[in-house]
Amino acid sequence: MNSLIDSLRAVVGAGHVLTDAADVAPFVTDWRGRYSGSALAIVSPGGTPEVAEVVRLCAGAGVAIVPQGGNTGLCGGATPTRGEVVVRMARLNRVRAIDVANNTITVEAGCTLAAVQETARATDRLFPLSLAAEGTATIGGNLSTNAGGVQVLRYGNARELCLGLEVVLPDGRVWNGLRGLRKDNTGYDLKHLFIGAEGTLGLITAAVLKMYARPRQVATAWATVPSPAAAVALLTRLRGRIGGRITAFELVGRPPLELVLKNIPHSRDPLPGNSPWQVLIELSDTMESELDAALQDVLIEAVHAGEAGDAALARSGAQAQAFWQLRENISEAQKIEGVSIKHDISLPVSRIPEFIERCDAALASAFPGVRVVCFGHLGDGNLHYNQSKPQAQDNAGFIAQTASVNRVVHDLVAELGGSISAEHGLGQLKRDEILRYKSDVEMDMMRAVKRPSIRRVS
Repeated sequence: MNSLIDSLRAVVGAGHVLTDAADVAPFVTDWRGRYSGSALAIVSPGGTPEVAEVVRLCAGAGVAIVPQGGNTGLCGGATPTRGEVVVRMARLNRVRAIDVANNTITVEAGCTLAAVQETARATDRLFPLSLAAEGTATIGGNLSTNAGGVQVLRYGNARELCLGLEVVLPDGRVWNGLRGLRKDNTGYDLKHLFIGAEGTLGLITAAVLKMYARPRQVATAWATVPSPAAAVALLTRLRGRIGGRITAFELVGRPPLELVLKNIPHSRDPLPGNSPWQVLIELSDTMESELDAALQDVLIEAVHAGEAGDAALARSGAQAQAFWQLRENISEAQKIEGVSIKHDISLPVSRIPEFIERCDAALASAFPGVRVVCFGHLGDGNLHYNQSKPQAQDNAGFIAQTASVNRVVHDLVAELGGSISAEHGLGQLKRDEILRYKSDVEMDMMRAVKRPSIRRVS
């Protein structure tokens, strides 16, 4: 191992190979503080050739590697377990190319999502992927988990936003698939093997991403709704009246909102009444249009139809940002409150009200006093459905029953035709759990893709 460390230092520079416990510590625990492990070293390559050489050296030494971006994941997928080499991608942070006419931007995997958004904005374009951790999360991690975020409803998730990839394969070879083509029907579309694969098939080092025309008008509203079924009805009404201009439609239950109001300074409830449910709506248009008026008209209709109780339209950018901060600070507020059992699930939008009603009741019966924190991207069927006990002394015992809680939640998700991982990936959290919900055929197909192939040498 000392020989491997020396070789890694020769490739990336001694200052970019960390082995002392104090230096390693920030990179071996996940953001939630739930998973901690040990690492042989933290290695930070400075470019694709260095990544390739690091992979070759580790493969030759028989040492496993764990790729890591911004370390903002929620499933422990970027956390080492027993002495792996963590390959940090933060130094791969260059913007390689911008093609405004083609509406593409080519960036390295260590670029933060916020940096890519800002670079696109500087060319009067939009890169629409957006999530709470965008200031730290990296493009490589976003693609490796097929990140979704708040604008999937209009623009799709990371898979839909990527045209090409550069990847270092497990043997150190580099696949250059950095093509900015929207049509390329020349065989298997290999990039899709790596998007959502959580680094298990190769290390993404760069990507060609789509850009879009920047919106000229944005309308934002916070509205109360009596139930998830009413929220779905309101979404359906908006789709019928507003169509493709709906950018985001977020559902927030009362418990997550209360956690934000309690734990995040300067937060305030936009509407009185302590409604059990609220929705955050955003519309956008690339043309000058009366979005505020259109949104207001639909909300008035929804109030008369019983789909909404009250609504506040943002009258400024600051007010719109305040609405969004309530939504985006939920995870941080939960972390302050303590450990919770997290579920990142997806369902057909039409089945979400049934799921919430049945699962809330089942959990309350099996675990009296449980607090259900339910919120998420209702527009694309993705819920973050988390459980804890309000008192710390009760919560420790409850967390120990994670497997039993998962069984209640995930079995119902499967029954209703959903997925137990919508946008966070499997990581360590669901590595064994997925075996219950994937067929033998699916697992065999994925193992076949992962299995090393025999290379013929002429």
